[in-house]
Amino acid sequence: MSALSLWSRPSWRSGGAILASAAMVALYVRGGAAWVLGFMLLVPWLRALDASPTLAATLLRGYLMSLAYTAAAFAWFGSALGLYVQVGAAAGLALLLLAAPLFQPQFIVFALVRHITLRRYGAVLAALAGAAAWVATQRLAPGVLGDTLGHGLYPSRLLRQGADVGGTAGLTLLLLLSNQALNAALARRKQGWRALARPLAAAAVAPLLLAGYGAAVLSASPQASGQALRVGVIQTNIVAYERQRQDRGTYEVVREVLDTHFAMSYDAVVRQRADAVLWPETAYPTTFGNPKSEAGADFDREILDIVNAAGVPFVFGTYERDSAGEYNAAAFVQPGSGLLGFYRKTRLFPLTEYVPAWLDGPRLRRALPWTGDWRAGNGARVFPLRLADGREIPVLPLICLDDVDTGLAIDGARLGAQAILTMSNDAWFTANPLGAELHQAAAAFRSIETRLPQFRATTNGFSAAIDASGSVLAGTRMGERTLVIADVPVGIPPRTLMVLWGDWVGLAAAAFLLLLAAWSILPAWRPLAVRPGSMTQPVDVAVLPPAARIASGALHVFARASLLWLGAAILLDDALRANTLMQVRLFAALFLAPCAASWCVLFLFSAKASLAAGKLVLQRDGQCLDIGLDEIDSVRPWRLPIPCPGIALRLAGGRRYALALADSHQLAAALAAAGAPPAPERSRASAAMRAYAQAGLAIRRTRLDHPFAKYVLLPLALALPAFHLHQHISYGGPLGEYYSFGLKAYLSAFALWWAAWAIGVVLSAALLRSAIESGTLLAAWLRPAHAIDVRHRLERGGHVALFLGLPAWLMLTILRA
Repeated sequence: MSALSLWSRPSWRSGGAILASAAMVALYVRGGAAWVLGFMLLVPWLRALDASPTLAATLLRGYLMSLAYTAAAFAWFGSALGLYVQVGAAAGLALLLLAAPLFQPQFIVFALVRHITLRRYGAVLAALAGAAAWVATQRLAPGVLGDTLGHGLYPSRLLRQGADVGGTAGLTLLLLLSNQALNAALARRKQGWRALARPLAAAAVAPLLLAGYGAAVLSASPQASGQALRVGVIQTNIVAYERQRQDRGTYEVVREVLDTHFAMSYDAVVRQRADAVLWPETAYPTTFGNPKSEAGADFDREILDIVNAAGVPFVFGTYERDSAGEYNAAAFVQPGSGLLGFYRKTRLFPLTEYVPAWLDGPRLRRALPWTGDWRAGNGARVFPLRLADGREIPVLPLICLDDVDTGLAIDGARLGAQAILTMSNDAWFTANPLGAELHQAAAAFRSIETRLPQFRATTNGFSAAIDASGSVLAGTRMGERTLVIADVPVGIPPRTLMVLWGDWVGLAAAAFLLLLAAWSILPAWRPLAVRPGSMTQPVDVAVLPPAARIASGALHVFARASLLWLGAAILLDDALRANTLMQVRLFAALFLAPCAASWCVLFLFSAKASLAAGKLVLQRDGQCLDIGLDEIDSVRPWRLPIPCPGIALRLAGGRRYALALADSHQLAAALAAAGAPPAPERSRASAAMRAYAQAGLAIRRTRLDHPFAKYVLLPLALALPAFHLHQHISYGGPLGEYYSFGLKAYLSAFALWWAAWAIGVVLSAALLRSAIESGTLLAAWLRPAHAIDVRHRLERGGHVALFLGLPAWLMLTILRA
């Protein structure tokens, strides 16, 4: 091998494995008994990932799987989208596939994290890290449709009950672990049954665990035990309002829509004895309560008359407007009282219902005339349904994409809702009923997670009454005009773990990955050092192509410069100084993310370097590069130690290699002792840089230098008295916020104080580090022999300033106050 190559083309066998996984996905999303495929559908793709020789090949296979998965599971979405925006089904599908890495990014992130972790920590931790990366990606960057693998378990009434513990993200996590355990078993299939036993047992844990939990929950009857609520759900099968408006006029269309809904509502109330009536999303296709015309005002009065005559509350989809704009809304109308209020749809569909402000403009509107301009609501709201028998039932309304957002349902449950009323317009799925079916399955999981029954009204399917276990008690087919009636018990639901903790699995997975990354990063620089003496053991280096060094160095410089900018901004900007959340966001975006990215570049190009038989041997991923010491023409330490120190090797044939490691001068000396050309020192600058590097390596790190002590314990010690004082001033006692607003608010406030002090400590440490490094560099330039002694004194001064200066400053501030 001539170089440490990163690129490798996937074999035809890998392509076949990806297609095999895609074929199982295509069956899995269609439901029925195919739900069992969820525990094995990724195995062929995982086998292909295991055969990937390099990271680049792994990433490519991740991309290809995201493409194949999108085509297999969501071809209907591309087709429906193309027809909706009038570019054609084929063009819509092509656009969807083009955006597959953005539509399903979890495949690429999973492949990347699993590959890196497998190299460093082995198969078990790689399986956990890969699964965590998947669910964390979907939690932090949820897809447009809110889809996840766990939705495919909906046909199994037994297994889907586990969603009340970890949501659909928890189901996905278990499916991923099961797939990876089965893949490990296949990898050991030639080693005998004993070798297979452990991974096969691990693969069986997820379905057995879910089945056992589901059986226990269903036997305990999770449904509410209160009096039944009987809602008349109207499905008129009237679609394509906009096209009908163009053909027949707005008045005629609204007239037909209302007359149909009035007639079906009469049947629901008079013949079926419904307690309330539910119409679909935008069933009243104009503003209610704020008419745009005299005809609109007449329609509003007509609706109020119908509600008063029926004697039961009506909930229907409509529009609302105020000075900020127009909203997709649900109106609650009570007989005798009129309009109670509106719920405004929170989760709008991008580029069809709204356009982000940074993207909007006349050019976009001309290019995409079908884009909407609705405003988003501000979250979950609970409204009372005041029934004719005197009961008042709090209900949570959700509109269309709202029902794929776990957080909205959880917020509604916390606000006291006893049932969910879902309204949707799935007419754009008319030619693709699979999309409407999957939408209903996703909505049903909101009932499982919160144990709230649900009534769901759509324009042309699928409408349903859903109980607390997610089962459809009564439902419709696609494309029919019908009325759904069912008696569903309602009452105070049990508090599920999802309601208590929120959508916690994705966040816990992200925290696990951060801890794993910290575990890897914190000691990362020291292992790069070559110990004094010859290279008797392989050392860690990073073999950086020019582009990789530039990228890592640029990220490194940007992160450090951002710290200085952020420190100045906090000092000069009173608004930023008082806004801890903004500080945390800026700190994460401008410092943590670039630092992590810079480290990742070094890690991705890492290798083991050793000297053997007159050669410099570089090894990584089973690949080996032997460089004869007699082939080396020159060895030069980097003039700029960015992103870390390193040396440049130039071979007699002209090939160059850049090796990054902390003790680059020691490596150069080891190479010279073994027979390579010595590193030249042509200038005073070279001697100064060598003295500077040696001064840095000569410092013995103490416990005070450990990141945990510096960036966790010290901020905690500073935050505790400051937070205690804040509680006394703002709430009259050390636990005032806890007594006023509860434990969650109290802990959240303390976390913000801790975060603010952590950022302050990091900024102070960065300023001190700049002074220490500058002083050391100046000493190395002026008096190289004294650079080590100067560095020792500066380091001790930095400890005093950080660990004594900050507490002293806080104490003086408190005393002055």
